[in-house]
Amino acid sequence: MTNASHSLFARAEKVIPGGVNSPVRAFRAVGGKPVFIARAEGAYLYSADDAKYIDFIGSWGPMILGHAHPKVVAAIVDAASRGTSYGAPTALEVEFAEEIVRRYPSIDMVRAVSSGTEATMAALRVARGFTGRELIVKFEGCYHGHADFLLVKAGSGLATLGVPDSAGVPVATAAGTLTAPYNDLPALRALFEAHADRGIAAVIVEPVVGNMGCVPPEPGFLEGIIALCKEFGAVSIFDEVMTGCRLSPSGAQGRFGLTPDMTCLGKIVGGGLPLAAYGGKREIMEKVAPLGPVYQAGTLSGNPVAVSAALATLALLDDALYTRLEAIGARLEAGIRGALVKNNRVGCVQRVGSMITLFFAPGPIQSWNDAAKSDTKAFGVMHASLLAQGIYWPPSQFEAAFLSVALSDADIEAAIVAFENALAA
Repeated sequence: MTNASHSLFARAEKVIPGGVNSPVRAFRAVGGKPVFIARAEGAYLYSADDAKYIDFIGSWGPMILGHAHPKVVAAIVDAASRGTSYGAPTALEVEFAEEIVRRYPSIDMVRAVSSGTEATMAALRVARGFTGRELIVKFEGCYHGHADFLLVKAGSGLATLGVPDSAGVPVATAAGTLTAPYNDLPALRALFEAHADRGIAAVIVEPVVGNMGCVPPEPGFLEGIIALCKEFGAVSIFDEVMTGCRLSPSGAQGRFGLTPDMTCLGKIVGGGLPLAAYGGKREIMEKVAPLGPVYQAGTLSGNPVAVSAALATLALLDDALYTRLEAIGARLEAGIRGALVKNNRVGCVQRVGSMITLFFAPGPIQSWNDAAKSDTKAFGVMHASLLAQGIYWPPSQFEAAFLSVALSDADIEAAIVAFENALAA
């Protein structure tokens, strides 16, 4: 902990709940205090005391190009010089929508919003409006933003209505959300059958989970979700806020060759600025106002600065970038596995593309119940050691790490050595 960070955190705790503007930043899950960041460039973060860290969170996903990429910065500066928000349509919004539709064959129409939470909240509202039903299904361990009806604790009963996972969420609101274990198709079918009288409006899923650590879908799981939704007349929604444009140019659905009814996007498609989107089949999206009866609006939605950053970022996502990410991801995965063996530690490394997690638990991790068995105390000890060695790893066992193309081979090797030292401790 640096002196400047310590001082800033003490000041922050007096005026910001917990001293942070998003809970995971507080480092409480790893038993430490946060490092305050003053600047970032490429693959590196620099603290308020100018300590240098190799960054493996990338602002929790958006910075696939690394920080402060010159072309993205130039696009932001150019756009800002013409005004930061108009509250009126722009050509840039049209270009952004056309680019999303081009990249995602499942999306016929798209609406820009300002955050991933807005995207998932709006998509589910549209799904309800389209089907005329109220119930939705989410999977245990999947996080879809902090809308009231999505903050539901995972239940064990297959046909149990949701209960709030946060104070301030009305029980009646949470009751419209059903939960099922991730990677469990029989449980999902049981929900559809148990609620056939009311009908289920939508099933929302992280196609590759990042919010309980990196957990991939079992073969056939995502295909099964789409098939069950079609069978029972529900809307299938892929929450690709994390995976969109990260696992392939068209996200997880492109990587796996799937076509959901609706898709939620954020992080990378926002170019590191507050921009997200939701879209899907034309007949569904035509329910959105002003065409249809489902209302959704936003003052800063599609503002020119954010859209300019998005377009500059998307233009740089070529095949060579994904090839490079796969290569460094594979090297890091092999290195961490080797460090576990070398130090005789129990652990499981899971990776999909440029998303990776080291679980302190026997693998494989296929669901929240598996992930919850992880040794979080051991993870906290490891995290402190990594930080002391200049490695900025996610400060939670249950958050995936994200790689950027700015990471060099030397950065990856330095991280592997740091893991070896941390696991030896």
